[in-house]
Amino acid sequence: MPAAIVCLPTYNERANLEPMIHALAPLGVRVLVIDDNSPDGTGEIADRLAQELDFVSVLHRERKEGLGPAYVAGFRRALADGADLILEMDSDFSHDPNDVLRLIAACETADVALGSRYVPGGGTTDWGLGRRVVSVGGSWYARTVLGVNVRDLTGGFKCYRRAVLERIDLDAIASKGYAFQIETTYRAIRAGFTVVEVPILFSDRAAGQSKMSRAIVLEAVTRVPALRFSRLR
Repeated sequence: MPAAIVCLPTYNERANLEPMIHALAPLGVRVLVIDDNSPDGTGEIADRLAQELDFVSVLHRERKEGLGPAYVAGFRRALADGADLILEMDSDFSHDPNDVLRLIAACETADVALGSRYVPGGGTTDWGLGRRVVSVGGSWYARTVLGVNVRDLTGGFKCYRRAVLERIDLDAIASKGYAFQIETTYRAIRAGFTVVEVPILFSDRAAGQSKMSRAIVLEAVTRVPALRFSRLR
């Protein structure tokens, strides 16, 4: 299997991080924890795991700046460490670790594999009607404005070939919240890379609090048209 690194951004995920690391252990991937100076001690747990487990490493950041900057920092480290495939996923078990190998397998023929809730076989569990409407509506909005066929543009469970992250301009990525997921997939498409959607079931987090906020939603609403009419590099 090509060298694969799973990037796990964390902020106050002490209840989830260690179980997630142990769930990923049998898969033959390396794990990079990107901690934004969590006040709950998540970073210290990550350091202990990195000492105990040779497939785990940690990138400490000084402060919480949002999902986008954390992932970009993680991507840079993963590329520098020689990864052939770079994955992103939530550390709270919203994404099933057992699906990691399915995304890796999909990148045998695609440049980006995206775990998708909105293709046949995909879905969500434990969601109320309001959350489902917001999520489906957000994906429809982004897909319509950007003029692409990807059903789950807001999905954050992905596997990239290293060539994708080497080609798209990481310095130019401006999104900090969940708009980052839309932006990275759109940049890959605009750069001529192929994106395949792999059906997944998305679950509510196992423990801890969601990082979603009105500001994150607003950023996504305004960032999408800005992307559509920008000259991407």
